[in-house]
Amino acid sequence: MTKEENEQRLARLKSIVSSMPGKPGSYQYYDENGTIIYVGKAKNLKNRVSSYFHTEVDRFKTKVLVSKIHDISYTVVNTEEDALLLENSLIKKYNPRYNVLLKDGKTYPSICVTNEPFPRIFKTRNINKSWGTFYGPYSNLNSMYAVLELIKKLCRPRTCRIPMTEDGVRHNKYDVCLEYHIKNCEGPCIGRQTADEYRKNIARAREILKGNTRGVLRDMRAEMEKLAEELRFEEAEEIKKKYLLIESFCAKSEVVSHVIDNVDVFSITSDEKTAFINYIHVTAGNINQSFTFEYRKRLDESDQELLALGIVEMRERFKSTSREIVLPMAIDLPLDGVTLTVPQRGDRKTLLDLSQMNCRQYRFDRLKQAEKLNPEQKSVRLMKEIQDCLKLPKMPYQIECFDNSNISGTDAVAACVVFKKMRPSKRDYRKYNIKTASGPDDYASMQEVVRRRYTRLLEEGAPLPDLIITDGGRGQMEVVRQVVEDELRLQIPIAGLAKNDRHRTNELLYGFPPVTVGMKTDSELFRLLTHIQDEVHRFAITFHRDKRSKHALHSELDDIKGIGPKTKETLLKELKSVKQIKSADEKTLSSIVGTAKAKLIYEYFNK
Repeated sequence: MTKEENEQRLARLKSIVSSMPGKPGSYQYYDENGTIIYVGKAKNLKNRVSSYFHTEVDRFKTKVLVSKIHDISYTVVNTEEDALLLENSLIKKYNPRYNVLLKDGKTYPSICVTNEPFPRIFKTRNINKSWGTFYGPYSNLNSMYAVLELIKKLCRPRTCRIPMTEDGVRHNKYDVCLEYHIKNCEGPCIGRQTADEYRKNIARAREILKGNTRGVLRDMRAEMEKLAEELRFEEAEEIKKKYLLIESFCAKSEVVSHVIDNVDVFSITSDEKTAFINYIHVTAGNINQSFTFEYRKRLDESDQELLALGIVEMRERFKSTSREIVLPMAIDLPLDGVTLTVPQRGDRKTLLDLSQMNCRQYRFDRLKQAEKLNPEQKSVRLMKEIQDCLKLPKMPYQIECFDNSNISGTDAVAACVVFKKMRPSKRDYRKYNIKTASGPDDYASMQEVVRRRYTRLLEEGAPLPDLIITDGGRGQMEVVRQVVEDELRLQIPIAGLAKNDRHRTNELLYGFPPVTVGMKTDSELFRLLTHIQDEVHRFAITFHRDKRSKHALHSELDDIKGIGPKTKETLLKELKSVKQIKSADEKTLSSIVGTAKAKLIYEYFNK
């Protein structure tokens, strides 16, 4: 690879990284053949992946890995723990070349239930199938220890390694261990617990390790009720304690559920030209595949039609044999032996939400990448969103916003900011000194400024705005409408940004009478509109502050024609105050500033 080709490769990869979300998830690196060479996890995907491409990285292995990367993909999850679980699943599936430590699946500990006549239960990082059955691995050690603690209190399995026969005969010469005396073991080795009772407890422990706590609770409740009917209340009370112990425990992951096996999950999001379909495959409770595909629309296909097409194509591409498909909507898709599920709640709904989140994130990332290459595209998109939201006759190329500023009516000013193509056009900003309104009358001030602004634009033949935004609610909108429509006979759409009791902008108003426009306050469009509001507020406040400062520093010397700042400074330096200047004779003044200026000053104060 030439130096120029390598620079192009790194530039393309950095472009992908720059648009990644700051959310937890797993990322995958691909070589030039499309093979996964590394799988990683991150609490913040963007920060973690970008660290590989910093110029100060000096680790040899990292540099070698970066030199092999030709593409990057990632999957977003809800928590860091889910990212660990997903990373582990993907490493087991693909065995990436550079994931040396995770290839054998021993990074995270598992729980082993031995195949002895009286099984033991313990944690281990060594997987040897001849020992017994393994559950895990557990990415969160606290979760694993919580499971072991629950099993210890509920089932009380033995911890000693002493060999025992089927009938519980021990092969040692010692008495029972300390665990029996502190009530952590029922003593099967001395016949205090029968083999059937012990194995029943172990069977219950296996169900808990599988995540089937509901089944265990159901069986325990039935047993407890049966004992109560037989008036065996003390035994029923012991079962109840264990029942409450399990009920207060929750070891299920939000993403990985042991009861879901060999299931496909699909979701879709689309716009006028493009559709994005996300595919997640769940096997044995683990997400081992997650991909998002982009489809270019040829005709006016519906989401149902595109989703049906994508399901058939992806299942064939990934050789999926799942008998259940989880979908966000009902579609017409005749697949023999396959159940289509549209979940409303539960584990499948959680997986569907995760798929939809990845789908939306992928679409957003693609949009960001396209807008970086073509900044005009973002402006057009936002203008189109405003047009659709407010049902404007055309896209708002030019937006103007007004605001007033005064303190109890003094030094009253106003400002107008202009945004063109959703960007500030600072050379078109205007400041206004309020001339006709008296006192702290914001409505009258607003009418004066709007009247002066658009009267002048009409006289000059300058283009009028496509949208006016007022920094205020219904009252401000109405006074602007009276000037624009009733006086000047102009048809310009007017919107208002209203604040709540905490003086925070919380709604967009439009129309007459004004109504609230449904828009999320954390959306990109609403943030842009509040940015316009903040900008006019800043501009008006700055102008008002400057005017107030000049007014505060004003003195009688400023009113004398022919006396400038330097003369004023010289006089104050010598005579210290305006009072001393007033009482000085003409000769004294002449010695300081000269005869001509002394005469002007003396005559002004001694008329």
